[in-house]
Amino acid sequence: MALQTPVRAGTATPAFYRAYTQQTAQRGGPNVTDDYERWYTDATPSNRMLDRLHRLCTNDQFALKAIPGLTEALFEWPEWYVTEGHLESEICSFFTPSTVAEKKRRHAVESLFILRNSVVNEPNIHELANYPRTQPLLFRALTNLDLDAETNSEFLLNTIELLQAISQGVVLPPPNADGKDPLAGLLHIVEHSSNRSLIIATLTLLGQLFSNSSNLPRLQAESPALSASIRYLPLFVDKPLVEASLNYLYAHLSHPPMVKAFFHHCLMPGALRVLVSLLLSEQVEETVSQDISIPARTIPAVTTVMPDHDLTQEELDRLLPMPEPQRCYEWMRTMFVAKPESEMTQVDFWNLYKDAFTPHVEHFPVLVASDVIKNVNVVFPQAQAMVLPGPPQRFVVRGVDRRKEAQDSPRFRCHWDKSQCSVPAFGSAGELYDHLLQHIDALEATESTCLWSTCSVSLSKARLRSHVLTHMPSAQLPAKHASQDETVTLSLTDDETYPIVNPTRREPPPLRNAAITFRQPVADPPSTSLTALLIIRILFRTSFVATDLAPRADGERFGFPGVVEEDEGDNVTNEVYVYEAEGERRGRRAFVGVRRMMEDVRIKDETLMGWILEMVHAAYDGLPQS
Repeated sequence: MALQTPVRAGTATPAFYRAYTQQTAQRGGPNVTDDYERWYTDATPSNRMLDRLHRLCTNDQFALKAIPGLTEALFEWPEWYVTEGHLESEICSFFTPSTVAEKKRRHAVESLFILRNSVVNEPNIHELANYPRTQPLLFRALTNLDLDAETNSEFLLNTIELLQAISQGVVLPPPNADGKDPLAGLLHIVEHSSNRSLIIATLTLLGQLFSNSSNLPRLQAESPALSASIRYLPLFVDKPLVEASLNYLYAHLSHPPMVKAFFHHCLMPGALRVLVSLLLSEQVEETVSQDISIPARTIPAVTTVMPDHDLTQEELDRLLPMPEPQRCYEWMRTMFVAKPESEMTQVDFWNLYKDAFTPHVEHFPVLVASDVIKNVNVVFPQAQAMVLPGPPQRFVVRGVDRRKEAQDSPRFRCHWDKSQCSVPAFGSAGELYDHLLQHIDALEATESTCLWSTCSVSLSKARLRSHVLTHMPSAQLPAKHASQDETVTLSLTDDETYPIVNPTRREPPPLRNAAITFRQPVADPPSTSLTALLIIRILFRTSFVATDLAPRADGERFGFPGVVEEDEGDNVTNEVYVYEAEGERRGRRAFVGVRRMMEDVRIKDETLMGWILEMVHAAYDGLPQS
């Protein structure tokens, strides 16, 4: 295993080097630029060889076997410390140790640090893995030293990291080995230590050791390392600690008996929820909008008011001298146009004729209502008067419509004197109302008829001032809804123009802006998410697998009556089955509890996303998956 080369822990230069560095800084003479040969010219006695090796071991070309006897020499100080040197430090735990003892301890730490750094070069890993003194040294360090002492933390860290490098070939001794079992010390560190570096290194080492099938008999269902990894798992901001916890969890749960026992662990549902939360926190998504609208055409939604045509004074003067029914014919041609889809009531038709000519009946006789209605067919052959069944019955004239003005009428135009007022349109409703008050004040009678367009209401002058307000247009244009656009959408296959003749019968146009918005992953998940997903997958496959007992001899010997001897193993088998079935039920309930969280998980890889979908569907269905 490749390790990163750390810098020397503690101060950059040990205490017994400080005199040397100060003296070097004050001493004159040549300055060697590469800084590799200073100790040759320094007369001060110190740990010069270890200092030199410390600089060399950080080079990936450094090989232990290149210097004969180097490996044996580097083991001298660490072996002395784990056998007897640590006792003096532990005795002086409340006092400062002697200078000689501290110097020897630093020699041991520096020597082990050099060995730990040397495994960055792969040939040194094989050298130390096959060296007979390596494992005994490391095992004695984890069994003899005080694991809670602060003075031993650096030595223990180097020990554990060196053991990581050679862990592939390390087989843990049985628990009854005479003081040579390092597992108890490792479990003590993860359970009681507050040193983050030691915890990360120990969890990583335990995960590597239990990846070796030879060490699986030493794996415990209620291991302190399992509780520690679950305890540190929610610390998402501390990536190295989370990664070490996940690696141990994966190694622990990869063993089938351990995952079955884990379903009975009190922290199992919470651990599953944290694992899914880790997937959600590390996924990187982007919002994507996809247009699904179909082509359409738009027309500007311009509101065009086409007012009905009213008789002008010139037209009225032209029609009055004509004899009936010729006058009625010409009046219809002036006021109406043929339009097959339109209709108007016979009462409205008659009122238009009556309002135009009844005021002049003393000099020019008028027709009765029935004759006026009958003359419609003469002027417009396609039009006809009819009765539409009710209730109530409606008497209409179908096939004609009011003639429209050629141009749009201004909104604030005066229609007094039956729309004959020649004053130009006003700019506001207030100006129009002031103008109407002048018309009303000019009336001589105290009670008069409203002369606005076709209105014929008779009121007093005082009430007439209020009545004309009902004829005035609104001072503000109709409010437009916020979602209403400036254009109207029509289908490409629709050849009708706008406004549409019969808008209630046209096909609904397509949506102008139809888009779906969704989130999708933009990158593959990091290694921690992949490890978490593998752990979730192990729990899922174990909890959603049918565990039916194989057929066994019962009281009827598979359906055939007979005498069956009592078998003590049956009770054991039933207990195991009940234990495992209860664990699977707990696992299913845990997945049902996180199914809504898993619905939000998005993974770019289709195969891994298929795992998520399978687990979500299984949690909803509650059925075993093959």
